[in-house]
Amino acid sequence: MHIAEQVRLALQKSSTIRKMFEEGARLKAKYGADQVHDFSLGNPCNEPPPAVQQALHALVTAPPPRLHSYMPNAGHPSTRAALAAWLTQRDQLAVSADDVVMCVGAGGGLNVVLKAILNPDDEVIAIAPYFVEYDSYARNHGGRLVVCDSDAQFHLDCNRIAAALTPRTRAVLINSPNNPTGVVYHAAELQRLGKLLQAHQAKHPTQTLYLLSDEPYRQIVYDDVQCSSIGNFYDNAIIVTSFSKDMGLAGERIGYIYVSPRCTLPDLRAALALTTRTLGFVNAPSLMQKVAEHALAAPVDVTSLDHKRTAMAEILRAAGLKFSLPQGAFYFFPSVPGGDDAGFCEFLQKNYRILVVAGRTFGRRGHFRLSYSVPDQVIANSRQAWLDAVRAWQQT
Repeated sequence: MHIAEQVRLALQKSSTIRKMFEEGARLKAKYGADQVHDFSLGNPCNEPPPAVQQALHALVTAPPPRLHSYMPNAGHPSTRAALAAWLTQRDQLAVSADDVVMCVGAGGGLNVVLKAILNPDDEVIAIAPYFVEYDSYARNHGGRLVVCDSDAQFHLDCNRIAAALTPRTRAVLINSPNNPTGVVYHAAELQRLGKLLQAHQAKHPTQTLYLLSDEPYRQIVYDDVQCSSIGNFYDNAIIVTSFSKDMGLAGERIGYIYVSPRCTLPDLRAALALTTRTLGFVNAPSLMQKVAEHALAAPVDVTSLDHKRTAMAEILRAAGLKFSLPQGAFYFFPSVPGGDDAGFCEFLQKNYRILVVAGRTFGRRGHFRLSYSVPDQVIANSRQAWLDAVRAWQQT
C-alpha cells in the first residue's frame, strides 16, 4: 500500500463534494456555464465587505513594522484583544485575550483543539448530519468519531447523546448554524445539552468532557433567529470559527478559537497555542489577522443570501420537494422522493446537469444538500430543470 490505509479510506468519503465541484467545471466547459446548475460547493459568493478591502489596502500601502514576521503562536496580541472585546459584548461573557487563539480557518482550528485534548482511542461525538471531515479530524489525533443522530427536525436529541456518552468521550462536537441542514440550535436545547454533559462529567471527574462548537456560519442567520453561545450553558466549552463565510474570506484561511472564560482547566489555553505550532501552522496568517482585527465591526449583510434562499425555496416547492426552510448558513437539505439519495443525485447530474450532494455524505441518507450561495442567475436558470427532473424521477 503506497499511501496510509486511513487516508485511502478518507479519500473515498471526503472527496465527494470536491468531485462534484470538479465535475461542474467540466460540464460548464462542455455545455456552457448557463447550461449547468451547480449547487455542490459551499463557496461564499459575496465579495468581502468594504471594511475588509479598506483594511487590506491600508495595511499593504502603509504596513506596520514587522507585519510579516513571527508573532506569539496564539496570534497578534492586538488582534486577540480586539476579538475578546467584541466577543464579550456579543456573548455577554468576560472574554480576555488569553482566551483567544488565532487559527488557520475553522478546519485548522478544530485540528488544533483535537490535538490538544485527545488521547489515543478517545471518543468525539458528532451529530448527524455533520460535516464529512469531522471523522478525519478525530482520526488525525488518535481519536474515534461516534455518530449520534439528530431528531426528525435535525435538532439535538439529548436522549441519543446520553446513550452515546461513555467514560472515553472527550468531546461532543456540534455545528450551528448547521452544514448541511441550515438548522440553528436554540437556547433551550443547548441548555439541556449543557446539563446532560455536566451530569456526565460529575460521574467521570477524571476524564474532562468538552463541548466543542464549530461556528463558521454564526453570523449568517435569517428571520431574526438568535444564536446562543455554548459558553453560557457549559463551562468546558470551546468555540472554533472563521471569517470564511461571513466575510467571504474562505481562501484566506483565517479564523479563531476561543475558550469560554468560565473554563478554568489548567494548561488548556497554553496547549492550544502549542498544538497550533506543532501541527505546522505555527501561527495564523499575519496579514489576515490584522485585516480581521480592523473589520470586526463590519455588519454581515445577509440580504442577498436571504433573497437567494427565498428564490430557491420557491423552485423546490414548485418541484414538489419536501424541506425545512434554513434558519442559517446557505444550504437546503430536502428529502429525496423514494429515499435513494445517491441514485437521485446521479440522476440529476447525468440527465439535467444539476449538481448536488447526497445526504449520505453527511451521515443522513434519504436527503441531499444544495448550496444556494451561487449567482442569482444560476438559481433562475435551474427552475425548469428542477421541475422536469423531479417529475421524471418520480416516474422511474
